[in-house]
Amino acid sequence: MQTRKLGNSDLEVSALGLGCMGMNFGYAPFPAKEDSIALIRKAVEEGVTFFDTAEVYGPYANEEVVGEALAPFKGKVQIATKFGFNIIDGKILGVDSRPDTIRRVVESSLKRLKIECIDLLYQHRVDPNVPIEDVAGTVKDLIKEGKASYFGLSEAGAITIRKAHAEQKVTALQSEYSLWTRQHEVDIIPTIEELGIGFVPFSPLGKGYLTGKIDENRTFEAGDIRAVLPRYTEEARIANKGLLDVIGKFAELKNATHAQIALAWVLAQKTWIVPIPGTTKIHRLIENNASLNVQLSTDELAELTKASEEIKIMGTRYTEAMEKSTGL
Repeated sequence: MQTRKLGNSDLEVSALGLGCMGMNFGYAPFPAKEDSIALIRKAVEEGVTFFDTAEVYGPYANEEVVGEALAPFKGKVQIATKFGFNIIDGKILGVDSRPDTIRRVVESSLKRLKIECIDLLYQHRVDPNVPIEDVAGTVKDLIKEGKASYFGLSEAGAITIRKAHAEQKVTALQSEYSLWTRQHEVDIIPTIEELGIGFVPFSPLGKGYLTGKIDENRTFEAGDIRAVLPRYTEEARIANKGLLDVIGKFAELKNATHAQIALAWVLAQKTWIVPIPGTTKIHRLIENNASLNVQLSTDELAELTKASEEIKIMGTRYTEAMEKSTGL
């Protein structure tokens, strides 16, 4: 497994991480706990060292699974988790990044993850009611106390990133990025490049669509977030097939799968980008990791980028209400 450093920090992780959210949250039906543990341990065997979770996934269940799965590998892997929501009786009731909440969440996350220090601690979503300087200052104190090593932001805008970074160095930004979600290229990616911050794209496979395995006949079950997202309506899935055709052309050229081409494109954008594709299937994990062997030449990369840009994508990535919850 290749490794990469996140920005100009000394946090070195596997070039592909594993997004663990879908094991307990967002993509029902969920696998049995023992199957998730087996998959995570297979990922370690495959060379993956970077695992992404959050207290809100479940809530709580995903951190417990990740903690149990990775307990035998302390010191050999890096775990990223997140704070930033108000969770009462298992229900998510909006954002909450007050300093006392951050501290309480971190203590609970440490116990569930069975670790003494969180490798990368993200604010999950920007809280408009708490100055980002207060959030960064709280994490700075937690780093001094040895309860976290690095600070990250998720779905934050450029101004927020700069303010946070001025208070406590931001090591990584996690946001959605793929061949069909590229709005961050305008302002955010140039900002983090300037500041030496790494980029951790989630949903680099378009929540599964870019694999070519989701067609108009797919039915999303209750508990699958895609059932309510505009980009995954039956009409949109049909309209967006043009992008799959473009990816398919390169997949054939490279003797690769759609997923491997989509991941290879993301990996080729910057050397400090570490995508975290999620899966609950071991064969997909192996397939995704093999994308590191797919090399796109400068001309091929330019051709793929240009061809994908010519496809008009139907449907926004989130509902309007969900989009407002981001810090963008």
